[in-house]
Amino acid sequence: MKTRIRELREALGMTQQQLADSVDVTRQTIISLEQGRYNPSLMLAYGIAKALKKTRVEEVFEME
Repeated sequence: MKTRIRELREALGMTQQQLADSVDVTRQTIISLEQGRYNPSLMLAYGIAKALKKTRVEEVFEME
């Protein structure tokens, strides 16, 4: 799965740790998501989209 997490996070001036804290996961989880090594649950994907100020999960995650 491709993501725009890094791009959107950096545009907001947010660190990986800040994003991780806002969605209650570890920084390692955010790293894995950004590198495409981990597919999030629907609830986590929604939480990340919300933390990144997006209204739709599709604005952050793209199915390959």
